[in-house]
Amino acid sequence: MTTPTWGQPDEPPQPPQQPQAPYQPYGQAYGQPAANAYGQPAGQPYGYQPAPSTNALAIVSLVVSILSLTTCLGATGFIGAIMGHVSKGQIKRNNEQGAGMALAGIIIGWIGTAVFLAAVAVFIVFAVAVEDTIDDYCYTDSDGYYTCE
Repeated sequence: MTTPTWGQPDEPPQPPQQPQAPYQPYGQAYGQPAANAYGQPAGQPYGYQPAPSTNALAIVSLVVSILSLTTCLGATGFIGAIMGHVSKGQIKRNNEQGAGMALAGIIIGWIGTAVFLAAVAVFIVFAVAVEDTIDDYCYTDSDGYYTCE
């Protein structure tokens, strides 16, 4: 084997190749009709329809219901539940996504409301019980002062 001299190719010349097809835009295969000015093939549909958007009120309903349950002991859960009911109607009317989030907001919101009402009931029962025990040891003395022992 000999070393090529300066200016000579390192490999033997290749046989001539077939001419290349004209430039095709990105995403268009060779042999398809030429694209129009917007990049779509002439006479072809525009492609996939965009996915329906997610209803924002469904997201807000879920967030409010979760925050109500975790931070307010469910006091504002009914707000999240009502927003969930409203968003379900919007989802049906506008063909949007988010029905699962709306349903979760409804369920968590009503559970939070039930927890809050149960806590209020326990508090009332406890307050009445404590008041009864205080009255057992308190009296008004002869000078008119209310005294508890």
